Amino acid sequence: MEKAAGFLSSLLGGGEEVPPEPAATVRSILIYPIKSCRGISVPQAPITSTGFRWDRQWVVVNSKGRAYTQRVGGFLGGGAPPRRFLLGTPGMDPLKIPLSAEQAIINDVSVWEWSGSAYDEGAEAAEWFSSYFGNPSRLVRFKEGSEIRPTNPDYAQGYKIMFTDCFPFLMASQGSLDALNEVLKEPVPMNRFRPNILVDGCHPYSEDLWKTIKINKLTFQGVKLCNRCKVPTINQENGILGTEPTETLLTFRSDEVLRPSHKNKRQVYFGQNLVCKESLSAKDEGRIIKVGDPVYMKFQHEQGGHSGNCSEKKKKKKLTWILGDEHGGAAKVAGGAVGLGALPVAVEGEAWAIMVSGRKHGPDGWMESQSAPEPHA
Repeated sequence: MEKAAGFLSSLLGGGEEVPPEPAATVRSILIYPIKSCRGISVPQAPITSTGFRWDRQWVVVNSKGRAYTQRVGGFLGGGAPPRRFLLGTPGMDPLKIPLSAEQAIINDVSVWEWSGSAYDEGAEAAEWFSSYFGNPSRLVRFKEGSEIRPTNPDYAQGYKIMFTDCFPFLMASQGSLDALNEVLKEPVPMNRFRPNILVDGCHPYSEDLWKTIKINKLTFQGVKLCNRCKVPTINQENGILGTEPTETLLTFRSDEVLRPSHKNKRQVYFGQNLVCKESLSAKDEGRIIKVGDPVYMKFQHEQGGHSGNCSEKKKKKKLTWILGDEHGGAAKVAGGAVGLGALPVAVEGEAWAIMVSGRKHGPDGWMESQSAPEPHA
């Protein structure tokens, strides 16, 4: 009861801004090296000016330079940062991609509203992906030295990203997933929501309200709740598209319930987008978070430029239904995602191996996942 009372006191502004004990613990850290590949779980991750190192640094583009934005699958083991990718699929020779070699430049690469130049990973990679997808495709790497892709200044002024959709980090909590699964007919795993930072030990959906988050002496700012596209409805193991958990989230995590005056009634929210204040500094030393790190926070009462006149009645809403950015609007995300085959990511020694175990998504659906062959060194 004491803990619950303290929680509500902080929620309504009566408690300390930073609790004397952690609000949660970092349960998992995930990165997504190739945009739209499933997450790679790592024990710790350094923070760069664009987010976690390696996160969304690569993307596959079509013949017009437009990013494929479907979500595909994978996993990563531990070990030192790898030096190259290994890509393989039954019936195709493995493809080796160095992680940092300087390559030719390709122009007019586009991801949503941004366009610019990127490093082309070469003809061999282009042939490999084109053969797999059945369409002209190229693998490109973000050109960090000269390209800048800023975040939406309405929410996070001065921050930047690579090929991620909107913001450098996405946080979600295990408590929120557990609460959602209690009302679903079939539970879903956290990989449906693709967070970078998964925390545990906090109340369901309380991360909606966190304004300032401290992890390992680093300061993260909660800038906007994550409005979800169709990805949470895709089974990350076999690529099958369904309707859940979005249909259930519409009943209590949608604009219709949380923001009745908002135009788009069909948006649903799960997780919160973050920025890290220390990423604005040129100093790289010590910018790292680890699994098991305690998470400290203070609650968020306003967001997106809200003037702070939120009524006590709104503050006292059932926590599950509180939307931290209800006055701040939502970022627009372009549609037209393309469905492709699963690209599981594995690691062996100092090389990442991406094993293609499915086929491209089409009218016949997806093939069942198959055991990936042993990656080559």
